[in-house]
Amino acid sequence: MTAVMNAVRAQQARCAALGFWPGPIDGIDGPRTRAAYAAALAAQKAKGLPFRHPTGITRIHWHWTGGGHEPNATDLKAYHALIDGAGKVRWPVDPTTSRSHTLNANSGAIGLSICAMAGAKERPFTWGKAPITAQQVSTLVRETARLCRVYDIPLSRWSVLSHAEIQPSLGVTQKNKWDITVLPGMSGPADPITVGDRLREMVRCELFALS
Repeated sequence: MTAVMNAVRAQQARCAALGFWPGPIDGIDGPRTRAAYAAALAAQKAKGLPFRHPTGITRIHWHWTGGGHEPNATDLKAYHALIDGAGKVRWPVDPTTSRSHTLNANSGAIGLSICAMAGAKERPFTWGKAPITAQQVSTLVRETARLCRVYDIPLSRWSVLSHAEIQPSLGVTQKNKWDITVLPGMSGPADPITVGDRLREMVRCELFALS
């Protein structure tokens, strides 16, 4: 059976993001998960914060649309926010609105997508007609940092991650998604977590600048 982002798996991911390892992110409410939850809950309470933001938002999922540099009607219905070719962020809906951007893992996640990669191929790699631009990456980083601050989202592999990282990091099977495994200046796709770490480091620098 395909794994889904059920309540336990989401809780495990949140614990891991807060620095309390629950064991495998597997959706099983075992003693290790319960201990991690208790510790994370206490740590958040000591800061005067709830375990998760009141909106229920705990993660940001990075995507590319697979289309052109302008969002189309399908894009506007799939994601919470889109970054066009000029680097402008468009929010067709509120972050708490239900959207279907990540198979079986949409609840609690903001879908933030770059409008790009029309005609791109992973193997053999080609950028296609609308490659990701440096401006779009810059905006992605800046908007991610802002959202992390607004929704108390820790910058981690379990809470701020690309679509390509969902399966290896959260254990929820996806359909051969490779966004975002290549960035401007790269010769081709690389390991999704390695690329995710590169983006997260950029977000970390942005957060430091904002502090």
